[in-house]
Amino acid sequence: MAFEAFFLSVGAGRRFCLLHTVEPGVPVQGAVVYIHPFAEEMNKARRMAALQARAMASAGYTVLQIDLHGCGDSSGDFGDASWQGWIDDVLRACDWMRQRSAAALWLWGLRAGCLVAAEAARQTGAVGGLLLWQPVLSGRRHLRQFLRLKSAGDMLSGEGAGEPDRAKADLARGRPVEIAGYTLAPDLANGLESAELALPERALRVEWLEVAGTADGALSPAAGGWLEKWRGQGHAARGVAVRGPSFWQTAEISESPELLAATLAALKP
Repeated sequence: MAFEAFFLSVGAGRRFCLLHTVEPGVPVQGAVVYIHPFAEEMNKARRMAALQARAMASAGYTVLQIDLHGCGDSSGDFGDASWQGWIDDVLRACDWMRQRSAAALWLWGLRAGCLVAAEAARQTGAVGGLLLWQPVLSGRRHLRQFLRLKSAGDMLSGEGAGEPDRAKADLARGRPVEIAGYTLAPDLANGLESAELALPERALRVEWLEVAGTADGALSPAAGGWLEKWRGQGHAARGVAVRGPSFWQTAEISESPELLAATLAALKP
C-alpha cells in the first residue's frame, strides 16, 4: 500500500487530497472517495479515517480522501464554503477517480459527510455504493446541535448564555455566526439544514455501520427503519453495529478496531 498527497483543482480553488493506492499484484476490488464530517468532527476523526483508508488499500481498494472547500489543508476559509460547493467537490473527486479506475465506485461518508455523499450520489450516476459511518439522519437537527455550541461558548466566555434561536436569526438575516472557532455562513447553514439522507431512485448498494450505543451492540431503531425503507425502494441495504468509542467526538483521539474490521467485511462482494 502506498499513498501520495496532492492538490486537486476545483474551479478557482484547490482541494487537498490523499490517494491510497493498491500494491502491484493485489487484485483491485473497488474505488472509494471519503467525505469527512462537519467542523471539528473532521479533526477528531482523522486518525480513524487514515487507518481505514490504509486498510482498504491493503485489501484492494483505491481510496481518495479529499478536504472539502475551507476544510483541512484545502484552499479557502470555512466561512466561504457552501453546501452545494462541497457536493461539487465530491463530484469532482468522483470524476477524477473514474478517469483513473474502472472499478466500482463507492462514496464513504462519516456523520454529516453521509448527507453530502447521499446528495452527490443523487447528482451523478457514477456511484454504485454508499458506505455510511454513523450517518447524521437530519441536517436540521445537526445544525441545531452545532448552534448550541455557541450558547456553551458564550457562557464559558462570560458573555452570558446565548440562544441557538438567536444565532439562527442572525443566519436568517444573512449574517455569518462564529461558533467554536468556525465561521458559519448562511449559505452553508441553509444547505445543511435542508439536507436529507435520501438515496437516488436507481438501485445502490448501501452499507451502514454505526458504533453501538447499547450494551447488546444492536443497531439503533433509527438505522433499522432507514434500512427497511431503502430495501423497500430496491436498494441492497445492510447494517451492522460494533462496540467502540464515539471517536468523532471523544476528548482524546481514539480508535475503533472493530469498526475497521467490520467495514472491510461489509465491502466484500
